Amino acid sequence: MPANRVVQGRMVTPRSLAELIEDDDVMEAEEIEDTDRDCPECGGDVVSVGYMPSVTEYVTGYKCQECDWYETDRD
Repeated sequence: MPANRVVQGRMVTPRSLAELIEDDDVMEAEEIEDTDRDCPECGGDVVSVGYMPSVTEYVTGYKCQECDWYETDRD
């Protein structure tokens, strides 16, 4: 599985995808993974990334590869 993915027409790394979802810097990010979910807004493919925004928190973020939609498991 490739470490980088194309999201909304640009190549992202796990860290840059996590920062896009979090809208802030993150400490660490795991590999981007495919999900079996479709975007609720446009029907596009959704990918996920696990990341640590702080020392005490682990978040899984989900992002559509085609549109602006995203969510986290803390929503």
